[in-house]
Amino acid sequence: MPYFILYLALAATLMVSYLPAQAQEINAVVTVQTPKLQLVDPRTFRVLENDLREFINGRKWTDDSFKPEERVQCSFLITIMEELSTSRFKAQITVQSNRPVYNSSYNTVLFNFQDKSLEFDYVESQAIDFNENTYLNELSAVVGYYVYLILGMDYDSFSPQGGTPYFMRAQQIINSAQNKSPDKSWVPQGVTRNRYWTIENLLSNKFKNYRQATYTYHRLGLDEMYADPNAARTAIANAIAMVEKARADNPTSILSEIFVNAKGDEIVSIFADKQVPPPDKMKAYNSMMALDAANKSTYDKINSSLKDASPSNMAKMPTKTVCLTWACPAAASTDSEKGSRDTGVHRWVLYFKYRDYLDDRLLGMGLFSQ
Repeated sequence: MPYFILYLALAATLMVSYLPAQAQEINAVVTVQTPKLQLVDPRTFRVLENDLREFINGRKWTDDSFKPEERVQCSFLITIMEELSTSRFKAQITVQSNRPVYNSSYNTVLFNFQDKSLEFDYVESQAIDFNENTYLNELSAVVGYYVYLILGMDYDSFSPQGGTPYFMRAQQIINSAQNKSPDKSWVPQGVTRNRYWTIENLLSNKFKNYRQATYTYHRLGLDEMYADPNAARTAIANAIAMVEKARADNPTSILSEIFVNAKGDEIVSIFADKQVPPPDKMKAYNSMMALDAANKSTYDKINSSLKDASPSNMAKMPTKTVCLTWACPAAASTDSEKGSRDTGVHRWVLYFKYRDYLDDRLLGMGLFSQ
Protein backbone atom coordinates (compact mmCIF):
# COMPACT_ATOMS: atom_id res chain seq x y z
CA MET A 1 0.00 0.00 0.00
CA PRO A 2 2.71 2.59 0.83
CA TYR A 3 4.26 1.98 -2.60
CA PHE A 4 0.88 2.57 -4.23
CA ILE A 5 0.48 5.88 -2.39
CA LEU A 6 4.01 6.89 -3.37
CA TYR A 7 3.21 6.02 -6.99
CA LEU A 8 0.09 8.20 -6.95
CA ALA A 9 2.00 11.10 -5.43
CA LEU A 10 4.74 10.82 -8.06
CA ALA A 11 2.17 10.61 -10.88
CA ALA A 12 0.36 13.69 -9.58
CA THR A 13 3.65 15.60 -9.40
CA LEU A 14 4.49 14.71 -12.98
CA MET A 15 1.04 15.70 -14.21
CA VAL A 16 1.27 19.10 -12.51
CA SER A 17 4.72 19.68 -14.00
CA TYR A 18 3.28 19.30 -17.50
CA LEU A 19 0.38 21.68 -16.98
CA PRO A 20 0.85 25.09 -18.63
CA ALA A 21 2.14 27.76 -16.28
CA GLN A 22 -0.47 30.34 -15.31
CA ALA A 23 0.17 34.06 -15.51
CA GLN A 24 -1.68 37.33 -15.57
CA GLU A 25 -2.66 38.68 -18.97
CA ILE A 26 -0.85 42.02 -19.09
CA ASN A 27 2.84 42.87 -19.28
CA ALA A 28 2.89 46.65 -18.96
CA VAL A 29 5.75 49.12 -18.85
CA VAL A 30 4.66 51.97 -16.59
CA THR A 31 6.34 55.39 -16.57
CA VAL A 32 5.38 58.48 -14.57
CA GLN A 33 6.94 61.71 -15.84
CA THR A 34 7.11 64.90 -13.78
CA PRO A 35 8.49 67.68 -16.01
CA LYS A 36 7.04 70.54 -13.94
CA LEU A 37 7.39 69.17 -10.42
CA GLN A 38 7.72 71.81 -7.67
CA LEU A 39 5.79 70.80 -4.55
CA VAL A 40 6.08 67.05 -4.16
CA ASP A 41 9.13 64.87 -3.52
CA PRO A 42 10.00 63.07 -6.81
CA ARG A 43 10.29 59.83 -4.85
CA THR A 44 6.49 59.87 -4.45
CA PHE A 45 6.07 59.32 -8.18
CA ARG A 46 8.67 56.57 -8.30
CA VAL A 47 6.60 54.76 -5.70
CA LEU A 48 3.44 55.46 -7.71
CA GLU A 49 5.12 54.10 -10.83
CA ASN A 50 5.99 50.86 -9.06
CA ASP A 51 2.55 50.54 -7.46
CA LEU A 52 0.81 50.99 -10.81
CA ARG A 53 3.06 48.42 -12.43
CA GLU A 54 2.21 45.88 -9.74
CA PHE A 55 -1.49 46.73 -9.99
CA ILE A 56 -1.64 46.23 -13.77
CA ASN A 57 0.70 43.27 -14.11
CA GLY A 58 -0.23 41.44 -10.94
CA ARG A 59 -4.00 41.45 -11.29
CA LYS A 60 -6.04 38.75 -13.07
CA TRP A 61 -8.19 40.60 -15.60
CA THR A 62 -9.84 37.69 -17.48
CA ASP A 63 -10.91 34.10 -16.88
CA ASP A 64 -8.52 32.80 -19.57
CA SER A 65 -5.18 31.11 -18.96
CA PHE A 66 -2.07 32.85 -20.27
CA LYS A 67 1.50 31.65 -20.31
CA PRO A 68 4.09 34.34 -19.46
CA GLU A 69 5.12 34.69 -23.11
CA GLU A 70 1.49 35.16 -24.16
CA ARG A 71 0.90 38.29 -22.09
CA VAL A 72 -0.30 41.41 -23.87
CA GLN A 73 2.58 43.86 -24.26
CA CYS A 74 1.63 47.45 -23.51
CA SER A 75 2.81 50.71 -21.99
CA PHE A 76 1.25 53.36 -19.75
CA LEU A 77 2.88 56.80 -19.70
CA ILE A 78 1.48 59.24 -17.15
CA THR A 79 2.75 62.80 -17.41
CA ILE A 80 2.06 65.07 -14.43
CA MET A 81 1.11 68.42 -15.96
CA GLU A 82 0.19 70.36 -12.83
CA GLU A 83 0.33 69.96 -9.04
CA LEU A 84 -3.08 71.17 -7.84
CA SER A 85 -1.94 70.45 -4.27
CA THR A 86 0.56 68.16 -2.58
CA SER A 87 -1.84 65.25 -3.10
CA ARG A 88 -3.91 66.14 -6.19
CA PHE A 89 -2.57 66.23 -9.74
CA LYS A 90 -3.63 67.08 -13.26
CA ALA A 91 -2.11 64.69 -15.78
CA GLN A 92 -2.41 63.05 -19.17
CA ILE A 93 -2.05 59.36 -19.86
CA THR A 94 -0.73 57.78 -23.07
CA VAL A 95 -1.55 54.12 -23.59
CA GLN A 96 -0.15 51.81 -26.27
CA SER A 97 -0.57 48.07 -26.83
CA ASN A 98 1.04 45.68 -29.33
CA ARG A 99 0.16 42.35 -30.89
CA PRO A 100 2.45 39.65 -32.36
CA VAL A 101 2.22 38.89 -36.09
CA TYR A 102 2.16 35.24 -37.06
CA ASN A 103 5.38 33.68 -38.34
CA SER A 104 7.45 36.78 -37.66
CA SER A 105 9.17 38.63 -34.84
CA TYR A 106 7.20 41.77 -35.68
CA ASN A 107 4.75 43.31 -33.19
CA THR A 108 2.05 45.54 -34.65
CA VAL A 109 0.55 48.46 -32.73
CA LEU A 110 -3.09 47.81 -31.82
CA PHE A 111 -3.83 50.88 -29.73
CA ASN A 112 -2.02 54.18 -29.30
CA PHE A 113 -3.95 56.95 -27.60
CA GLN A 114 -3.35 60.00 -25.42
CA ASP A 115 -6.02 60.88 -22.87
CA LYS A 116 -5.56 64.46 -21.62
CA SER A 117 -8.37 64.32 -19.07
CA LEU A 118 -6.95 62.89 -15.85
CA GLU A 119 -7.09 64.41 -12.39
CA PHE A 120 -6.37 62.17 -9.43
CA ASP A 121 -5.47 62.13 -5.75
CA TYR A 122 -2.43 60.27 -4.47
CA VAL A 123 -0.15 60.25 -1.48
CA GLU A 124 2.96 58.11 -1.24
CA SER A 125 2.28 54.40 -0.64
CA GLN A 126 -1.48 54.86 -0.95
CA ALA A 127 -3.09 51.56 -1.97
CA ILE A 128 -4.47 51.44 -5.51
CA ASP A 129 -7.90 49.99 -4.79
CA PHE A 130 -10.05 48.86 -7.71
CA ASN A 131 -13.47 47.36 -8.33
CA GLU A 132 -14.95 47.44 -11.82
CA ASN A 133 -18.48 47.57 -10.35
CA THR A 134 -17.79 50.30 -7.80
CA TYR A 135 -15.98 53.60 -8.30
CA LEU A 136 -13.26 53.85 -5.64
CA ASN A 137 -10.88 56.45 -7.05
CA GLU A 138 -10.10 58.16 -10.34
CA LEU A 139 -6.67 56.71 -11.00
CA SER A 140 -7.58 53.04 -10.67
CA ALA A 141 -10.81 53.58 -12.64
CA VAL A 142 -8.97 55.17 -15.58
CA VAL A 143 -6.19 52.58 -15.61
CA GLY A 144 -8.67 49.69 -15.26
CA TYR A 145 -10.74 51.14 -18.09
CA TYR A 146 -7.74 51.19 -20.43
CA VAL A 147 -6.66 47.67 -19.46
CA TYR A 148 -10.07 46.34 -20.49
CA LEU A 149 -10.02 48.45 -23.66
CA ILE A 150 -6.61 46.97 -24.56
CA LEU A 151 -7.83 43.43 -23.90
CA GLY A 152 -10.97 43.99 -25.97
CA MET A 153 -9.03 45.24 -28.97
CA ASP A 154 -6.54 42.39 -28.63
CA TYR A 155 -9.29 39.75 -28.58
CA ASP A 156 -11.07 41.46 -31.50
CA SER A 157 -7.89 41.12 -33.59
CA PHE A 158 -7.89 37.32 -33.18
CA SER A 159 -11.61 36.53 -33.35
CA PRO A 160 -14.57 38.47 -34.80
CA GLN A 161 -16.24 40.44 -31.99
CA GLY A 162 -14.02 38.53 -29.53
CA GLY A 163 -13.42 41.60 -27.38
CA THR A 164 -17.05 42.24 -26.43
CA PRO A 165 -16.81 40.89 -22.84
CA TYR A 166 -13.92 43.26 -22.08
CA PHE A 167 -15.54 46.28 -23.70
CA MET A 168 -18.56 45.53 -21.51
CA ARG A 169 -16.35 45.52 -18.42
CA ALA A 170 -14.93 48.88 -19.47
CA GLN A 171 -18.51 50.08 -19.87
CA GLN A 172 -19.27 48.95 -16.32
CA ILE A 173 -16.39 51.10 -15.06
CA ILE A 174 -17.90 54.04 -16.96
CA ASN A 175 -21.31 53.42 -15.40
CA SER A 176 -19.89 53.30 -11.89
CA ALA A 177 -17.81 56.46 -12.42
CA GLN A 178 -20.53 58.65 -13.94
CA ASN A 179 -22.23 59.62 -10.69
CA LYS A 180 -19.11 59.90 -8.54
CA SER A 181 -16.35 61.35 -10.68
CA PRO A 182 -16.28 65.02 -11.71
CA ASP A 183 -14.45 64.11 -14.93
CA LYS A 184 -16.69 64.72 -17.97
CA SER A 185 -14.87 62.04 -19.94
CA TRP A 186 -17.14 59.45 -18.31
CA VAL A 187 -20.39 60.99 -19.55
CA PRO A 188 -22.09 61.38 -22.97
CA GLN A 189 -22.49 65.15 -22.71
CA GLY A 190 -19.93 67.40 -24.34
CA VAL A 191 -17.18 66.21 -26.68
CA THR A 192 -17.27 62.86 -28.46
CA ARG A 193 -13.54 62.28 -27.97
CA ASN A 194 -13.82 60.70 -24.55
CA ARG A 195 -13.98 57.39 -22.70
CA TYR A 196 -17.75 57.14 -22.76
CA TRP A 197 -18.07 57.48 -26.53
CA THR A 198 -15.13 55.19 -27.27
CA ILE A 199 -16.83 52.24 -25.58
CA GLU A 200 -20.31 53.26 -26.72
CA ASN A 201 -19.09 53.17 -30.33
CA LEU A 202 -17.25 49.86 -29.93
CA LEU A 203 -20.36 48.17 -28.54
CA SER A 204 -22.78 49.78 -31.00
CA ASN A 205 -24.14 47.78 -33.93
CA LYS A 206 -23.35 50.81 -36.09
CA PHE A 207 -19.65 49.96 -35.76
CA LYS A 208 -19.70 46.22 -36.38
CA ASN A 209 -17.82 46.80 -39.63
CA TYR A 210 -15.11 48.68 -37.75
CA ARG A 211 -14.58 45.75 -35.42
CA GLN A 212 -14.68 43.32 -38.34
CA ALA A 213 -11.97 45.48 -39.93
CA THR A 214 -9.78 44.90 -36.86
CA TYR A 215 -10.06 41.15 -37.38
CA THR A 216 -9.61 41.34 -41.16
CA TYR A 217 -6.57 43.62 -40.91
CA HIS A 218 -4.75 41.37 -38.44
CA ARG A 219 -5.86 37.75 -38.87
CA LEU A 220 -6.57 37.79 -42.62
CA GLY A 221 -3.99 40.46 -43.42
CA LEU A 222 -0.84 40.68 -41.33
CA ASP A 223 -0.98 37.08 -40.10
CA GLU A 224 -1.21 35.81 -43.69
CA MET A 225 1.65 37.96 -45.01
CA TYR A 226 4.12 35.09 -44.72
CA ALA A 227 2.00 32.78 -46.89
CA ASP A 228 0.53 35.06 -49.56
CA PRO A 229 1.63 38.71 -49.36
CA ASN A 230 -0.59 39.90 -52.21
CA ALA A 231 -3.74 38.35 -50.76
CA ALA A 232 -2.79 39.65 -47.30
CA ARG A 233 -2.33 43.20 -48.57
CA THR A 234 -5.65 43.02 -50.37
CA ALA A 235 -7.29 42.01 -47.06
CA ILE A 236 -5.61 44.94 -45.32
CA ALA A 237 -6.80 47.33 -48.05
CA ASN A 238 -10.32 45.97 -47.60
CA ALA A 239 -10.08 46.47 -43.83
CA ILE A 240 -9.00 50.10 -44.28
CA ALA A 241 -11.97 50.62 -46.61
CA MET A 242 -14.27 49.24 -43.87
CA VAL A 243 -12.92 51.81 -41.44
CA GLU A 244 -13.38 54.54 -44.06
CA LYS A 245 -17.02 53.48 -44.51
CA ALA A 246 -17.60 53.50 -40.73
CA ARG A 247 -16.23 57.03 -40.55
CA ALA A 248 -18.34 58.21 -43.50
CA ASP A 249 -21.44 56.89 -41.75
CA ASN A 250 -20.40 58.31 -38.35
CA PRO A 251 -18.07 61.27 -38.99
CA THR A 252 -17.82 62.37 -35.34
CA SER A 253 -16.73 58.97 -34.02
CA ILE A 254 -13.40 58.70 -32.24
CA LEU A 255 -12.73 55.21 -33.64
CA SER A 256 -11.25 56.39 -36.95
CA GLU A 257 -8.77 58.52 -35.01
CA ILE A 258 -7.81 55.50 -32.89
CA PHE A 259 -7.27 53.46 -36.06
CA VAL A 260 -5.11 56.12 -37.74
CA ASN A 261 -3.01 56.67 -34.61
CA ALA A 262 -2.20 52.97 -34.43
CA LYS A 263 -1.92 52.07 -38.11
CA GLY A 264 -1.03 55.12 -40.19
CA ASP A 265 2.74 54.63 -40.42
CA GLU A 266 2.42 50.87 -40.75
CA ILE A 267 0.01 51.20 -43.68
CA VAL A 268 2.48 53.45 -45.49
CA SER A 269 5.26 50.88 -45.00
CA ILE A 270 3.03 48.12 -46.38
CA PHE A 271 1.65 49.88 -49.45
CA ALA A 272 4.67 51.95 -50.47
CA ASP A 273 6.34 48.67 -51.48
CA LYS A 274 6.84 48.77 -55.29
CA GLN A 275 5.53 45.23 -55.68
CA VAL A 276 2.09 46.03 -54.31
CA PRO A 277 -0.45 45.89 -57.18
CA PRO A 278 -1.56 49.42 -58.20
CA PRO A 279 -5.27 48.78 -57.43
CA ASP A 280 -4.40 47.93 -53.81
CA LYS A 281 -2.14 50.99 -53.57
CA MET A 282 -4.87 53.30 -54.81
CA LYS A 283 -7.50 51.71 -52.57
CA ALA A 284 -5.33 52.12 -49.48
CA TYR A 285 -4.25 55.64 -50.45
CA ASN A 286 -7.79 56.87 -51.12
CA SER A 287 -9.08 55.39 -47.87
CA MET A 288 -6.30 56.91 -45.78
CA MET A 289 -6.83 60.30 -47.41
CA ALA A 290 -10.51 60.10 -46.46
CA LEU A 291 -9.57 59.13 -42.90
CA ASP A 292 -6.61 61.43 -42.33
CA ALA A 293 -6.32 64.11 -45.01
CA ALA A 294 -4.27 66.33 -42.69
CA ASN A 295 -1.33 63.95 -43.15
CA LYS A 296 -1.46 63.88 -46.94
CA SER A 297 2.31 64.21 -47.22
CA THR A 298 2.71 60.94 -45.31
CA TYR A 299 0.30 59.00 -47.52
CA ASP A 300 1.77 60.52 -50.67
CA LYS A 301 4.58 58.00 -50.19
CA ILE A 302 2.06 55.36 -51.24
CA ASN A 303 0.84 57.41 -54.19
CA SER A 304 4.33 58.35 -55.40
CA SER A 305 5.32 54.70 -55.65
CA LEU A 306 2.61 54.10 -58.26
CA LYS A 307 4.81 55.48 -61.04
CA ASP A 308 7.30 52.70 -60.32
CA ALA A 309 4.53 50.14 -60.69
CA SER A 310 3.60 51.10 -64.27
CA PRO A 311 3.31 48.26 -66.82
CA SER A 312 6.70 49.08 -68.34
CA ASN A 313 8.37 48.89 -64.97
CA MET A 314 6.44 45.88 -63.77
CA ALA A 315 8.20 43.74 -66.38
CA LYS A 316 11.52 44.61 -64.77
CA MET A 317 10.43 43.45 -61.34
CA PRO A 318 11.28 40.00 -60.00
CA THR A 319 8.57 37.49 -60.71
CA LYS A 320 8.96 35.93 -57.26
CA THR A 321 6.67 37.47 -54.66
CA VAL A 322 8.62 39.09 -51.85
CA CYS A 323 6.87 39.94 -48.62
CA LEU A 324 7.78 42.69 -46.20
CA THR A 325 10.96 42.02 -44.23
CA TRP A 326 9.20 42.22 -40.88
CA ALA A 327 6.60 39.63 -41.88
CA CYS A 328 8.64 37.23 -43.97
CA PRO A 329 10.73 34.49 -42.35
CA ALA A 330 12.50 33.96 -45.67
CA ALA A 331 13.95 37.45 -45.35
CA ALA A 332 16.18 36.40 -42.47
CA SER A 333 19.67 36.34 -43.90
CA THR A 334 21.68 35.09 -40.93
CA ASP A 335 21.30 32.25 -38.46
CA SER A 336 20.83 34.75 -35.64
CA GLU A 337 18.00 36.48 -37.53
CA LYS A 338 16.36 33.16 -38.29
CA GLY A 339 16.62 32.24 -34.65
CA SER A 340 14.88 35.43 -33.60
CA ARG A 341 12.11 34.81 -36.13
CA ASP A 342 11.69 31.25 -34.86
CA THR A 343 11.26 32.72 -31.39
CA GLY A 344 8.63 35.04 -32.80
CA VAL A 345 6.78 32.08 -34.32
CA HIS A 346 6.97 30.26 -30.99
CA ARG A 347 5.49 33.24 -29.16
CA TRP A 348 2.66 33.53 -31.65
CA VAL A 349 1.82 29.81 -31.54
CA LEU A 350 1.78 29.80 -27.76
CA TYR A 351 -0.37 32.91 -27.88
CA PHE A 352 -3.07 31.00 -29.68
CA LYS A 353 -2.69 27.54 -28.22
CA TYR A 354 -4.46 28.18 -24.96
CA ARG A 355 -7.06 30.73 -26.12
CA ASP A 356 -10.65 29.53 -25.88
CA TYR A 357 -11.72 31.77 -28.72
CA LEU A 358 -9.42 30.14 -31.31
CA ASP A 359 -11.24 30.64 -34.59
CA ASP A 360 -12.12 28.02 -37.18
CA ARG A 361 -9.76 29.52 -39.74
CA LEU A 362 -6.72 28.66 -37.60
CA LEU A 363 -7.97 25.12 -37.11
CA GLY A 364 -8.54 24.87 -40.84
CA MET A 365 -4.92 25.68 -41.47
CA GLY A 366 -4.03 22.48 -39.62
CA LEU A 367 -1.82 24.14 -37.03
CA PHE A 368 -3.68 22.48 -34.18
CA SER A 369 -6.33 19.81 -33.79
CA GLN A 370 -9.39 20.13 -31.64
